[in-house]
Amino acid sequence: MTEPDRPVRDQCRRHLMAKYAILIYEDPNTYATMSPEAWGAVIDAHDAFTKQVAELGGSIEGGAALASTTTATTIKAGGAVTDGPFVETKEAFGGFYVVEARDLDHAVEIGKLCPAPGGGVEVRPIVDPASNPF
Repeated sequence: MTEPDRPVRDQCRRHLMAKYAILIYEDPNTYATMSPEAWGAVIDAHDAFTKQVAELGGSIEGGAALASTTTATTIKAGGAVTDGPFVETKEAFGGFYVVEARDLDHAVEIGKLCPAPGGGVEVRPIVDPASNPF
């Protein structure tokens, strides 16, 4: 395939793939007591995850790790501002990926590989604003 063909291929692929959010929920205390070596292993696991996604035919379109819930500021309806997370829970929203996958089953297959020490992940379709999913 010549390089000028690549944008066409990428455009076709985007129309065949849907976007999903992989939301990572973890016990925030897991990281509070983690050694530098264990932290390095978590980073290595996320690096491996990105490679596994590509091997499965998906792609990572974005994502981020979030700072501890102790740094959160919550703004409720009406504008009330409080320090801390919206709700105190055993597991907290710790980060996310945006992935492209063929369908929900493919996204779940990808989500099962996502590292989430002391927690789990939630896979949700991302709404295309050009359509009305409701």
